[in-house]
Amino acid sequence: VDFDLILENIKDLNSLVGEGISQIEHTPRGARLRRPEPLPLTLYRDGIVVGNGAFRPYQHPAAQQCLQDIMDGYFPSELQQRYPDGV
Repeated sequence: VDFDLILENIKDLNSLVGEGISQIEHTPRGARLRRPEPLPLTLYRDGIVVGNGAFRPYQHPAAQQCLQDIMDGYFPSELQQRYPDGV
C-alpha cells in the first residue's frame, strides 16, 4: 500500500469538494452556513476503517477497491450512493 500516494490524493480530493468551505443550508426560516461533516478514513498497518464502519484488512476485496479508487485519484466508489455530491 502506497500510503504517501493515498494521503496526497486524499488532500487533492478534499480540496475538490471545498474542504473548510461553508455551504448554504436552507432552513424553514431562511438559510445558514454550515460546514460539511468529514468522513474519517483511518489507515492501520494491516487494514482500514471508513467512517464508523467495520475494520477491513487490506486483503479484503472491499478494502482493496476503496484504496485503489483513492490511489487512482477518485472518491471510493462505495460512497457514491451515500454521498452523490462528494464527502
